[in-house]
Amino acid sequence: MLLSLAIAGVVAGCQRDATPATTVAEGAAPEVPAFTLDESTLPGVNSFKAADFDANGNACTDFGAYVNGTWLAANPVPGDRTSWGAFEMLDERSQAIQRQLAEHAAAIEGASGVEKIVGDLWATGTDAEAINAQGIAPLEPELATIAGLDAPEKIADYLRASAAKGQFTLFGFGPEADFMDSSMNIAYAFPAGLGLPDKTYYFDADKKDKLEAYQAHVAKVLELSGVPAAEAATQAADVVAFETRLAKVSKSSEEMSRDVGLFYNPVSLAEADKLAPGFNWTAFFESQGVAAPEKFSLAIPAFHSEVSAMIGDVAPATWQSYLRFHTVDSASPYLADAFAEENFNFYSRTMRGQKEMKERGKRVLDTITGQTGEALGQMYVDVAFSPEAKERMETLVGNLSQALKARIENLEWMSEETKAKALEKWASFTPKIGYPDKWRDWSGLATSRDSYIGNLLAANEFNYKWSLGKIGKPVDKTEWAMPPQMVNAYYNPLANEIVFPAAILQPPFFDANADDPLNYGGIGAVIGHEMTHGYDDQGSRFDATGKFQNWWSDADAKGFAGRTDKLVNQFNGYEAAPGLHVNGKLTLGENIADLGGLATAYDAMKQATAGSEDPMIEGLSRDQRFFANWATVWRRNFTDEELKVRIATDPHAPANFRAIGAPSNLPAFAAAFQCKAGDAMVREGDAQVVIW
Repeated sequence: MLLSLAIAGVVAGCQRDATPATTVAEGAAPEVPAFTLDESTLPGVNSFKAADFDANGNACTDFGAYVNGTWLAANPVPGDRTSWGAFEMLDERSQAIQRQLAEHAAAIEGASGVEKIVGDLWATGTDAEAINAQGIAPLEPELATIAGLDAPEKIADYLRASAAKGQFTLFGFGPEADFMDSSMNIAYAFPAGLGLPDKTYYFDADKKDKLEAYQAHVAKVLELSGVPAAEAATQAADVVAFETRLAKVSKSSEEMSRDVGLFYNPVSLAEADKLAPGFNWTAFFESQGVAAPEKFSLAIPAFHSEVSAMIGDVAPATWQSYLRFHTVDSASPYLADAFAEENFNFYSRTMRGQKEMKERGKRVLDTITGQTGEALGQMYVDVAFSPEAKERMETLVGNLSQALKARIENLEWMSEETKAKALEKWASFTPKIGYPDKWRDWSGLATSRDSYIGNLLAANEFNYKWSLGKIGKPVDKTEWAMPPQMVNAYYNPLANEIVFPAAILQPPFFDANADDPLNYGGIGAVIGHEMTHGYDDQGSRFDATGKFQNWWSDADAKGFAGRTDKLVNQFNGYEAAPGLHVNGKLTLGENIADLGGLATAYDAMKQATAGSEDPMIEGLSRDQRFFANWATVWRRNFTDEELKVRIATDPHAPANFRAIGAPSNLPAFAAAFQCKAGDAMVREGDAQVVIW
């Protein structure tokens, strides 16, 4: 799903699983042993504790440091992570549950359905001995095909043929709701092709060291794949030059995140063929088995035109090097240790500052979630998400919804005409909580205990063909873009839906035993955040039906832009590291959602607790506990290199600025902590940002 807007921003010592695959006699159903979750082995959660506050801190100077400083100092980033905080701790807990489920599934003799899929992936993924014995052999047929691409027409044919297996390098392709009719799926093609996180890495002087390290990585991967060292170095230079040319016609992370319209460029096949004659999109649709459409979206046409030209004017040998590298590089995490370690050394250690590779089991669970997440998720919710939690979440969503409606109705800066449209959109919000009402059908995906990379290639092709079946069909509004075991949440503007997977519904976000202020300051603000995405600088470009159209009066649109510009300026002023400032434009959508979400959650909390005496728990008022748990959610340490990547590419501001950015604009925060005019946490006058 292209346009979902999220809240967050996801080996040695392993023994070979010797459990053999078994065959079930015809007509017999295997007896599946009962699973019991061992909760005693699960990691703890990052619950709110007033004892964590920095006794020497000042809530009115830096609220994030006041609430989180002591915890952050005592909890550095673990060696196998690049960040550490509430999200990561819940991810560890989720993965511990997933591991028990995967081990159980792998031990079931004659397993079927989701248990067989998960069990096969776990057993082959944790079989280091077999993976190392196979080396690069699973890729050799593909590499031999690439070595034979000696003419432009062969290159174009190969790009189409590899795409038919779900293997893309230069661009992505798949279904999404039509911007002009969100009830129907059409095909979208959008640029890819770069090995570095953003086009700026190919041009900016301050990122030159990363470009040089990338070229060395390309050479090493080619050498591991069998290319002699001297030749690999020459080919690596060619690959980087190839990608630099692509980068010139690509869009930056900021451009793509702040102009959702760039994704939508409807064209006919004839128009696409004229734009990119060297590729032939008509032939591409035929090769994918997709009926010729009246239109599809060819995002960033200049990029596709350049790719077409490169098919004809770049030497076939350079194409071979580029495709060989990316084929091996993308498979490296699932190949023998030498490949996986080189992949880690560049993408995790060099680019993001991660000190140690995750142990094999965690890597396999990440892959299972990425390839067959809903299969594992179906098992996960049976043991990790109670009906009571879902019921309480539904109550919270209802309360937040009413609070948001009241805020919209009481806006002073918006005309009644535009306000009516905003309320129409409010009325059409669809919340999804915990897990899908209808599980995906995995029949047809054949997995085995023979090969890990073989299972993954099969799952990748299965997923791609499943997605192709949606093109030209009505949108299935029961589908989810995240599996239940993922610690995150999102808003989809094309469906006007807010989605909260089960794994995030734990402390500090949600605790069935906690008081209202903590839950409203945690998951309540997350709910409000996702709702407000419907009215951020991009979500506000879609109407109540999910159609991409303007529903604002000119005066209201101008007033909205003036208010959001203030938020851009606010975050531009935050310095993440010496000389490294937050990009207020890149992070604008998330900052709008934080501000609106926190304000809405505060209103809902006050309504839910109205008429009862403030209990003053741990010496803190309700309002103080509400805002303190908001900051607790955003306690997070980063490695230096991870922080640099996020500043360049992440539409979310670093967590410490999210902890202070929204509260500093709310008078209720200043009142709760007796902050005064002039304090750093009090924005007033023209500096104060008030939007939703």
